[in-house]
Amino acid sequence: MMFEPFKPFVAPEFQVKFATEVWERAAAAALRRKVFCEEQGVFSGDDRDAVDDVAIPLVAVSLLGVAEGEVVGTVRIHADEHEADVWWGSRLAVEKGYRRLSAVGAGLIRLAVSSAHARGCRRFLANVQSQNALLFQHMHWRSLGEFELHGRPHHRMEADLDHYPPFRTPETGFLSLAKLAA
Repeated sequence: MMFEPFKPFVAPEFQVKFATEVWERAAAAALRRKVFCEEQGVFSGDDRDAVDDVAIPLVAVSLLGVAEGEVVGTVRIHADEHEADVWWGSRLAVEKGYRRLSAVGAGLIRLAVSSAHARGCRRFLANVQSQNALLFQHMHWRSLGEFELHGRPHHRMEADLDHYPPFRTPETGFLSLAKLAA
């Protein structure tokens, strides 16, 4: 055939940062709804909860040369309400076409833990869907046990902070380059 179908464009670079712009926050919320409500059916309608009132949203923004593209990944972080030096990460979501790239999810995890570490975090935890536990283990996290949350198997996981030095400029973040996940 003369014209073979081509794969959709996937940006090769991402700015991983705190969501500081209104459009970034809106796009992060839309991506979470798409992943957790539409694709996975974990929540009905919206996945927002009380944590969103105190959480810091992070985004991975695709870059097209020097121009910003779209939010292709997000996660949120917050300090525990009872222990200020304990931080949590949750609602990690990556656009379907970008999930095979390690730069997006791994970059968000790295910024989440490192920026919390810079804010006094001494312990960083997350409840991770079981199918994603291996990714976190490769990134120096350990499972504290498996349990069910929202009707799905999860692992309570803890980051090894020795592998996440404090990062003090999360508002501008860092550049993450695409490479295919194993």
